[in-house]
Amino acid sequence: MRKKNKGAIRETSGLAKVLIYIPLILLSVLIIVPVFWVFMASIKENSEFYRNPWALPEGFYFQNFIDAWESANMGSYMLNSVFVTVVAIFLLVIIALPASYVLARFKFKSSKFWNVLFMAGLFINVNYIVVPIFLMLNDGDKWIYKTFGTTFFMNNLFVLALVYAATALPFTIYLLSGYFKTLARDYEEAAYVDGAGYFRTMVQIIIPMAKPSIVTVILFNFLAFWNEYIISMTLLTKPELKTLPVGLMNLMAAQRSAVQYGKMYAGLVIVMLPTLILYMCVQKKLTQGMTVGGLKG
Repeated sequence: MRKKNKGAIRETSGLAKVLIYIPLILLSVLIIVPVFWVFMASIKENSEFYRNPWALPEGFYFQNFIDAWESANMGSYMLNSVFVTVVAIFLLVIIALPASYVLARFKFKSSKFWNVLFMAGLFINVNYIVVPIFLMLNDGDKWIYKTFGTTFFMNNLFVLALVYAATALPFTIYLLSGYFKTLARDYEEAAYVDGAGYFRTMVQIIIPMAKPSIVTVILFNFLAFWNEYIISMTLLTKPELKTLPVGLMNLMAAQRSAVQYGKMYAGLVIVMLPTLILYMCVQKKLTQGMTVGGLKG
């Protein structure tokens, strides 16, 4: 009877694995095939699309990337996106780390209020508040122009980065504070015994332990900032200041009318490549940040 039970258990577990692996394999195919096709299309000559768009490229036509980078200004758009993304992540981490640490580890009179406030921010879709943000910044520019004869808020990459960081604060604080709450208080108590203050304890003890969670936050927000379109299109009206997603949409619109498919897909690859490289570099840290906490005290 025991042997029969063991055999039945093995058959059940084997069937369960099959039912799990089949959807995962299908999902992988649905993701990998389009990405692979975009990479293959980016190195094709335009004439190859008319013969058979699904055929493998006859050679490596690198001119598509040169045209997308230079004539379509994708290089300038990428530099703008790099600046905005790096500055936004820097501001976000500098603000969110101490805020998350304080909200997670200390109790004070208004701590519940701030926790609820940031929690409420999770339910606000950024796309719904683009118009109020635009009107607020536009009114600020009108006042500055009347007073100083210049503008500041609109068409400013740093202001765009500041808006990105502000809109990402609720999610970032929620994730980091949740991670900080899992860390044992023994680490802090040991640091206090050694004479460390609150700030030194956070910098030298808590933040190094929270590296997986910090990497997770950086990756998620990098993807959000790098691919953001609506806010960038609204706050940046000058062509030379546009970010990569806005520039890519303009390129796609132009190349559809000009029927230059190779250049269009080369632009798509330029947008996707940094995110793929970053994900491959931090994949292990990302998994740790989503699954591993500190030791329970």
